[in-house]
Amino acid sequence: MTKTLSLLVLSTALALPQLAAAQEIKEFRIGVLGGENAQERMTNNECLRKHTEELLGVPVRIFTPADYDGVIQGLLGGTLDAAILGASGYAKAYLTDPEAVEPVLVKTNLDGASDYFSVGFARKDSGIRSMDDLKGKVLGFGDPNSTSGYLIPAVEMPAAGYSMEPGQFFKDVKFTGGHEQTIVAVNNGDVDAGVTWADGLGNWEDGYNSGALRKAVDAGIVDMNDMVEIWRSKPIPEGPLVVRKALPAETKAKFTEMMANMINTDKECTYGVAGGETAGFSPVKHDNYLSIIEARKLEEAKGS
Repeated sequence: MTKTLSLLVLSTALALPQLAAAQEIKEFRIGVLGGENAQERMTNNECLRKHTEELLGVPVRIFTPADYDGVIQGLLGGTLDAAILGASGYAKAYLTDPEAVEPVLVKTNLDGASDYFSVGFARKDSGIRSMDDLKGKVLGFGDPNSTSGYLIPAVEMPAAGYSMEPGQFFKDVKFTGGHEQTIVAVNNGDVDAGVTWADGLGNWEDGYNSGALRKAVDAGIVDMNDMVEIWRSKPIPEGPLVVRKALPAETKAKFTEMMANMINTDKECTYGVAGGETAGFSPVKHDNYLSIIEARKLEEAKGS
């Protein structure tokens, strides 16, 4: 072996421990989408924090930004390592930087499907029973980066003849800040109707099996007997659990496996993390979100 080759082999060998060290993580940070009470989100995900910390052997922190974009930007900037995004939020992250995150799992409903609905609702005592009854009234959206709370109704409602331009059909359309805020706004009469997400399974009185309405019922925020459903979207693909692509492969594999098995190891924790009854988390790929990515492109093009 020549002297040059020997030095190359030696330098490579010395670099290996440094490469291994670079692959180690010092902490793991999980983002939880906004739109609900921050303390409630922390409480519902504390079990996830503990399980992840035990698994990875490093400190794990939960972050609860005020809005959806706080989580998206955290993932794009590398200050968050994992999060369950809505489909539209994933589309935004992908369109901004295709190399930032990768989808690994998706919530599965009790019927085995991995989709849900945007649901329009109003107070029963308002006399509103359909979209036509909303003419000249105020509709509440949640967050601009929400799939069910904005993107899908903003696409499907105008296609059905209900313009989003204030004054054309609705008196006004308002952003409330999130799903919980929309439910509270409708319940308090601050807006005449709103849209939020639900799996559409189970009983209306329970807020269905999972979704923002179920969370609100569990938290004692709303009595669904006071509400009525007035609109429902076409099925929407559930948003993915994503992990930061730059994470070590072993970390991603361990975390993904833990989440996939959580329905068996800690069903109560899964309920809190998933926002209600669920069959657990199943594998998912980028291709599942191509239609949402295209819808997001078109919606962004309208505003440009």
